[in-house]
This record gives sequence, structure tokens and C-alpha cells, in this order.
Amino acid sequence: MRQDPSPTPTGTSGPGMLRLASASLAGTAIEFYDFFVYGTAAALVLGPLFFPSFSPLAGTLAAFGTFGVGFLARPLGSALFGHIGDRYGRRPVLLGSLLLTGLATVAVGCVPTFASIGVAAPLLLLLLRFLQGLGLGGEWGGAVLLTAEHAPERRRGLWSSFPQIGPSVGFLLANGIVLALSATLTEAQFTSWGWRVPFWAAGLLALAGLWLRRSVEETPQFRALAESGRRAEAPLAEVVRGHWRLLLLTGGALAVGYAVFYAVTTWSLAYATEQLGVSRTVVLACIMGAVALKGLVTPLVAVAGDRYGRRPLCLAGCTACALWMFPLVALLDTADPLLMTLGFVVALLGMVTMFAVVGAYLPELYAPRIRCTGAAVGYNLGGVLGGALTPLVATALADGSGPPWGVAVYLTAVALLSLGCFALLPETAPAALSRRARTDTDAGAGTGAGTEKGAAEAAAPV
Repeated sequence: MRQDPSPTPTGTSGPGMLRLASASLAGTAIEFYDFFVYGTAAALVLGPLFFPSFSPLAGTLAAFGTFGVGFLARPLGSALFGHIGDRYGRRPVLLGSLLLTGLATVAVGCVPTFASIGVAAPLLLLLLRFLQGLGLGGEWGGAVLLTAEHAPERRRGLWSSFPQIGPSVGFLLANGIVLALSATLTEAQFTSWGWRVPFWAAGLLALAGLWLRRSVEETPQFRALAESGRRAEAPLAEVVRGHWRLLLLTGGALAVGYAVFYAVTTWSLAYATEQLGVSRTVVLACIMGAVALKGLVTPLVAVAGDRYGRRPLCLAGCTACALWMFPLVALLDTADPLLMTLGFVVALLGMVTMFAVVGAYLPELYAPRIRCTGAAVGYNLGGVLGGALTPLVATALADGSGPPWGVAVYLTAVALLSLGCFALLPETAPAALSRRARTDTDAGAGTGAGTEKGAAEAAAPV
């Protein structure tokens, strides 16, 4: 079996680090592919197939409701897999979360519609969506810690951005398949069986991801904890009891990233096709172009985070999102492909300015013994606040009576909430901290993934 190289005092060596980061990216891409396939199906076909007695608007709301169940399950998944990661190692999380999400996604593609089995159909969707969310809730923490705890300190942001590229890759893969099916199948064929194909493909992708991760070694941080006997007995209880304020702040801080991303990729797709009459293929192409650019920009922003600090970029990204939500809605409502694409691009660039650095930021806030639980639960609380609610709220506010300004108000409010939360979090980037007075280090301040304390614990006890 191929082994990862031993980490040096400054982190794992270059080729080994690239292999670790690639395995991390591949896994998050596959798991987010599974998640996004469901979101796209919810926007396009699940309403009439599984909620046929509802009006088109109510059916879409119901489909997005099942979509939201996945987000509600994610904090539970992060607590479950976070416990495993902090007690038994980061590596089991990488394999278990991917397997669970892949199996649940394939099963969604096999569920009969309401016409075949009645009310059991939407109930099965809810169950499988819950299992999807449970798996994805565990994925992020394991993938990010794989890179953050192996990476050289001064390049932690760059390497930890690889899992953050995964959602873009997963979205492009999921919607690329949907786009190809839409272009080659008739509407009747797509509605009858074509929508199931992307779910079935998840099985092959999950097997590929498990193969890529089979030789990944445990992180040096966890090995050190295990050897010294300092693993947390009940990491979730320790996080909630001692760091509840930090947990709530990180959840609120990340809400805008989820809200903007799913407003662009999920709600906009449903709104443009159903309310504006734009072709499904055209809208998907516009969104995919914006998401591709977001993925390309992610590592560049992460490099800036290593140099200038995580917190300034997060504050700038939230501010940009708050200022752009009204222009985004105005450009979307034109139904012009170029103007819609412009709106999507600027919105996602604002979002990625904060999203690119959180792969390093959140792990640096927590001590190694509770890091997998704390970082993952905080990240997925943001998913509940921003991702679960946004498609539902936006669809309800956009009733077709005019431009959906209520959606802009809602998204702006979420951006301001996140801005306030980031303002209350400390800086963690080693390069930024080193420019401050060194008395912080002398007093025992943590500098992130390589220390006994997390930066937030040392800088501002919670």
C-alpha cells in the first residue's frame, strides 16, 4: 500500500501534500456532486413527480423542503463524524462519510414516484435526503483536517482551499450531466427516467473516491494526540460546554456563503425557468460559468489569506455580498443570459472571498482535541442558517407578482449577520499574527493547527 511521507516540522513535503490535497478535493467534489444533483432535481422535476397534488409553486416549495432536510441533518452528521474524528482519527471520517452519502444518493435514483407508491415516495425522499446530509456533514471536517493538519504553517490556507474547490467541481459535474441529458432527451424522457441517471452515476463516483482515499495516512496532529493520551472523551459536549459562543459565531459567519451560493445555483434556476420562462439549458449554462470561475479563483484567494489574514478577506466578502444582492435580483429579472451571468459571477466572487479561507480559518480556531467536531459543527450550522432556508424563503418571496426584491432584502440581511459575526472572531493566520506584538505568543496564544490551543481559545476565551 502506498504510504504518505512523514511530515516534516514545517509540514508534509510538496508531492505528498499535493496527493493529500487531491484526495481531499476529490472526496468533497463527489459528495457535493451528490448533494447538488438533488438540489437541481428539486428545482426541475421533484415537485410534480413527488407532490403532484400541489400547485407548481407549492410543489417547488415542498421539493425544496426535502432539500432543506439535508441541511438540517448536516450538523448531526458533523457531530457524529466529528466524534469519530476526534476520538478515533480523521481517516475513518473520510471513508465513512463518502460511503454513506454515495449509497443514499444512488437510492434516491431508485425511489418510485408518487404515482407508483403514493405518500411513501416523498417519505422515502425525506429519509434518503437525511442520510445524504448526515454523510456530507461529516465529510467537510475530515477533508479539511486532512489538509490543514498536514500542511506547512505558512501555506495552510492554500492547501486547505482544495476541499473548498470541491463544491464547485461537484456542482459542475452534477449540472454538466443534467445539461447533457436535457440537451439529448425530450422533456417527457427527462421527466420519466432521465433525472435518475445522475443519481445512479453517484455510485461509480463514490467508488472512485474511496479508491483515491484508500492510502491516506492519519494526520500528524491526531497521531500526537493518540500517543499522548489527550484525546477528548466527549468532544461535542466539550465544544458546546466550553465554546458555545464560538460555535454560534462561526455558524452565523458562514450563513452568507451558503445563502448566496444556493440563491444562485438552486433558487435562481427554479425562478428563471418557472417565473421568467428562460430555457433550463440557458440558465444552467449561465450558472455553471459563474461557478467555474469561482472554483478557479478559490486558491488565489486562499494565498491572499495566508499573506494578509483570514479575517480581512471574510469581512470584505460579506460586505461585497451585502452590496450586491439588489443588483443581483435586478440582473436576474431581466432574463438576459449575459446580464444574469454577470449577476451570478459578482455574487459568487463576493462569496468566495470569505469561503476560500474558512478551510484554514475554522480549524485554526479550535484545539486539536476537539477540532474535528468544533470546526465541522460550526461549518454546518451555517448550512442550516443559510442553505436550508434560502431556497424556501426565496421561492416564497418570489411569487411572480414583480421583481423579487424581498429576496434581495433577505440575502442582504444574511450578509450583514455574517459580517457582524466575522467582526467578533479573532484573526488566526500565522503570517498576520506574526506581524503583531510577539507578546501574544509569549503569553500562550495559539497560532492554529499546530498548537495545543486554538487561536480563539488563546485570544478570546469563550
